[in-house]
Amino acid sequence: MTLSYVLVHGAWHGAWCWRKVVPLLERAGHRAVAVTLTGQGDRVHLASPAIDLSTHVQDVVATLEMEDLGDVVLVGHSYGGMVITGVADKAAPRLRRLVYLDALVPSDGQCAFDLNSAQLRERFEREAATTGEGYKVAPMSTDLLGIADSAEAEWVRARLTPLPIGCFREPVRAKAAQRIPSTFILCQRFGFQNTAQRCRAQGWPVLEIDSGHDAMITAPDALAELLLGPSCG
Repeated sequence: MTLSYVLVHGAWHGAWCWRKVVPLLERAGHRAVAVTLTGQGDRVHLASPAIDLSTHVQDVVATLEMEDLGDVVLVGHSYGGMVITGVADKAAPRLRRLVYLDALVPSDGQCAFDLNSAQLRERFEREAATTGEGYKVAPMSTDLLGIADSAEAEWVRARLTPLPIGCFREPVRAKAAQRIPSTFILCQRFGFQNTAQRCRAQGWPVLEIDSGHDAMITAPDALAELLLGPSCG
């Protein structure tokens, strides 16, 4: 069966981060579409204070509609977990499965800040106000993302872009997502172990990959193998 994999990046990234994964999925006979969210990646010129989670949800919904995609395995990395949860509320009939790749997994009415520490929110709010033109949050370091290779880290650093803080502030509608089969992929060298445990307690398949947070960059073959397996397809 041919599936459509729609890949949604996390904060500060763009469709560029999936460039090693897309051909692996296509080689297996599936369609793979990587979306760049408004204000990120090659769409950084569209960044503005008006961008929020709803903007990014609509980016993905529009892609599904314009490309007329069905049997979609919708993959969200990190902050992208917020996005794919919101997409489920608007495009559930097109979706076969949600895959949360080391991602935020919100309940209905939660925002990204609700799933992080108060200290992180305080830091991001301060950075946006003082050094981010009032609305932009600077990218996380490549060290924290788990990119050890110096050349690869430099390649990533050159492409990371600030994220409008409204994306972290806006709550998500998550009721439809609860009715769609979902899988969590844990990157073992990052910090989503509690989220993985919560998903496992809910009966989700929880897979693990030996990588830092940006597995699509540092471990594309292992990631593609999981995405093509029975717990994701």
